[in-house]
Amino acid sequence: MKVYKGLYEIKKPFHRPALTIGNFDGVHLGHQALFRRVVELAGPRNGDTVALTFEPHPMKVLRPQNPPKLISTMDHKVELIAEAGIEHLIRLPFTKELAGTSAHDFVNKILYQTIGVEDLVVGYDYAFGKGRQGNISLLQAMGSKLGFRVHVISPVSVEGMVASSTNVREYVTRGEMKKVRLLLGRYYQIHGIVQEGIRRGGPVVGFPTANLRIDKEDLCPKPGVYVVQVIHIFDFEKDIYGHSIKLDFIQRLRDEKKFAGPKELAGQITKDAEAARLVLAEVKDL
Repeated sequence: MKVYKGLYEIKKPFHRPALTIGNFDGVHLGHQALFRRVVELAGPRNGDTVALTFEPHPMKVLRPQNPPKLISTMDHKVELIAEAGIEHLIRLPFTKELAGTSAHDFVNKILYQTIGVEDLVVGYDYAFGKGRQGNISLLQAMGSKLGFRVHVISPVSVEGMVASSTNVREYVTRGEMKKVRLLLGRYYQIHGIVQEGIRRGGPVVGFPTANLRIDKEDLCPKPGVYVVQVIHIFDFEKDIYGHSIKLDFIQRLRDEKKFAGPKELAGQITKDAEAARLVLAEVKDL
């Protein structure tokens, strides 16, 4: 997948492109439905598949005092969008100037003139432009005038839950990782750099630990003890300080609690490890 860091890198319109637009935070099942439709539309005419996203998240610019925590880092989002079959990803810098662009100008100058859209795929609740004045009706009207088609994707639901970034954030903050997995179509994952702690895990408690440094903008699950997947998480003795690792959150086991001393803590961790092994064995059997 080719990634464009701004419109200036697009030298000419794409070849008969199908396009989708969004923040795509988390790349959940709803987003995946958008990408599938883009691929379906572009395929028969050998057109380009294009996604346009914003960086940073628009709410960081529009509501800097309280922006949403990010479900996925930009690097992870790029990886997931590529896996969905999209050939071109535009990472459009979101600025106050862009936020002030009228919906009409956004469609005419960016989607039509610069990208050359032939098919536009959007979610059922998509809105854009200054004051979010651009809605599906406006897109359809401009599409009729300029010659591109608009395709609206209905909400995707799993077991009565709508796949949305808002819902994913809600379940992550509650520690309900099974529900998160249903909405994402995969385990919730965080990336982080392993940093040194106070070195009590292995020498004192008998269980080596990996302390992760993650970005303050990233969404973290509810505090507690979780079953996670990391390569060689058990019986692993290599030095990984300074290395980037990924954690897949599978299931929340319990709340945090204080212990009288290292022996009591080690006993509880032993029980947690056994419970985790059972959960992981069930996962492998699925």
